[in-house]
Amino acid sequence: MQFDLVAIGEPMVEFNQTRAGDPNYLQGFGGDTSNAIIAAARAGARTAYVTRLGDDEFGRQLMHLWAGEGIDCSGVGIDPAAHTAVYFVTHGPQGHQFSYLRAGSAASRMRPDNLPRELLAQASIVYASGISMAISASACDTVLEAFQLARDSGRRTAFDSNLRLKLWPLARARAMIGAAAALSDYFMPSLEDLVLLAGTGDENALVDWSHAHGAGNVFLKLGAAGVLVSDGLRRERIAGHCVPAIDATGAGDCFCGSCLARIAAGDSIWDAARYANAAAALSTTGFGAVAPLPTPQRVRELLA
Repeated sequence: MQFDLVAIGEPMVEFNQTRAGDPNYLQGFGGDTSNAIIAAARAGARTAYVTRLGDDEFGRQLMHLWAGEGIDCSGVGIDPAAHTAVYFVTHGPQGHQFSYLRAGSAASRMRPDNLPRELLAQASIVYASGISMAISASACDTVLEAFQLARDSGRRTAFDSNLRLKLWPLARARAMIGAAAALSDYFMPSLEDLVLLAGTGDENALVDWSHAHGAGNVFLKLGAAGVLVSDGLRRERIAGHCVPAIDATGAGDCFCGSCLARIAAGDSIWDAARYANAAAALSTTGFGAVAPLPTPQRVRELLA
């Protein structure tokens, strides 16, 4: 395979508040699948990204970012009739809050006939998220088509539920996320997402719900508490790490990208989850979704 991991989704330019209540923002980059593919690249994976960008300065900045991380951009299309998405992060007593300027973004105009099929055929794992699907009906169709193509050609698929009810109603989210989970070799939901999707707070019941929908391996992300991993026969809870966390933006994305990079490198799901759990913890020790994504050396030091 030419690529260990190919991700599909919506990248964004990020403006992150530097201190609660301050009017000052630090420009960075985000978008869940973009964060994840950068995390995978920093973990040593051969990566590519599939999306659409506006013909604007923010789009050019994202292309420069990915090139600097060694990510193949041949699957990135430029849409002169749409803009690159932007979001703002503010911090307060309830944690971090997000405000988005993404309606009509170039990525939301993805269609199945835009898919770079030759590139997908060279991927060991194809990865997407609930946000990749929720930004538009055509983007939803694009992800499901990519997953079906991957499965038909013997490739593996991975999916992060990343439920955002501001983007679509719960009933549709439940149906479409369930459809993607059914096509997923690696399903990577958060606890908060599955509580809403499955209607229970019991962690083992949530893993059961995931397998019942067809997911092969399940990584139930528990935030600071770690992750519960299941292959359908065995389950292992991996505890979180105590770190001086200051911004959890993108930590779940870091987990996904790091975990899939290690799986592609030949690790078991258990060892991959242990690595990714440490990487995600380290990603909370700096501001923004991308800048704090760790190198393997930092992750190994924490694990040691």
